[in-house]
Amino acid sequence: MPMKYKKKIVLDPDPVLRKKAEEVKKEDIRSPDTQSLIRTMAEVLLESENGVGLAAPQIGAPLRVFIVLKKVLTLSEEKKDQEEARKKDPLSEVDIYINPEIKNRSKTTIIMDEGCLSVPRMYGKIKRFEKVTLRAYNERGESMERGASGLLAEIFQHEVDHLNGILFIDSAKDVKEFAPPKEE
Repeated sequence: MPMKYKKKIVLDPDPVLRKKAEEVKKEDIRSPDTQSLIRTMAEVLLESENGVGLAAPQIGAPLRVFIVLKKVLTLSEEKKDQEEARKKDPLSEVDIYINPEIKNRSKTTIIMDEGCLSVPRMYGKIKRFEKVTLRAYNERGESMERGASGLLAEIFQHEVDHLNGILFIDSAKDVKEFAPPKEE
């Protein structure tokens, strides 16, 4: 039976964002349903305004899958680059993490400004581990481990939180809402 999910971002207070997501069975990783979910996630992320990562619950699929833009470390890319990326295969633009687990965390933490596509226009300061090591499967079902620091470590922690039903606003300080830009 095919999975049900949306081709747009689910917003808080949708209950799917507050549930602990289920693991994808290893034998299901390469299934057409899972591959279709991953492709839809990539398309939705590439169409988003400022997104750098997306967890499956954010499109209504309560599964332990998240993706991150490959160009996340070069955030100065222009809108034109995103338009070009959309014309290519969207899967070539993202890294895919299935059943991710944070295995190691640094002792040091940093305070970072954070927002979320599922909580639009809200930003706050949140304490995150400066470095983490993530273990997951890729879209081919191969086990992998990746170390990250700075922005990528923040994204890993943010997306794993989504998979555990946690939103950044649950622990962020100085949360502020920014009005949408006025159209001229």
